[in-house]
Amino acid sequence: METNMIEVTDNAFLRQYECQQDAGMAKIEYAQQERKIFLTKLIIPETLEDSVEFRENFLKAVFADIRDNKKLKVVPTHPKIAGFVRKHRNDYKEMLPVGISI
Repeated sequence: METNMIEVTDNAFLRQYECQQDAGMAKIEYAQQERKIFLTKLIIPETLEDSVEFRENFLKAVFADIRDNKKLKVVPTHPKIAGFVRKHRNDYKEMLPVGISI
């Protein structure tokens, strides 16, 4: 799956989304319960840490995969992921479980 030239892979065995870049592997660790996916940890290679554009495109690709393929509600527990949802509230509010406000 590609979003703005970013390809993400769902590594279900390790419970993480992965994106291989020249700088290294970016990851979002998750836990899945019932009909929800908890995005618990965001790991970005050091050389891409300051790239807001990369982080946003990576998160957009992950959210698109969850919406299109998993059809689960998203609970962003990592502060940067929650900030992304807050910034793009109108795009992703339908993906949040009832009663969760970011």
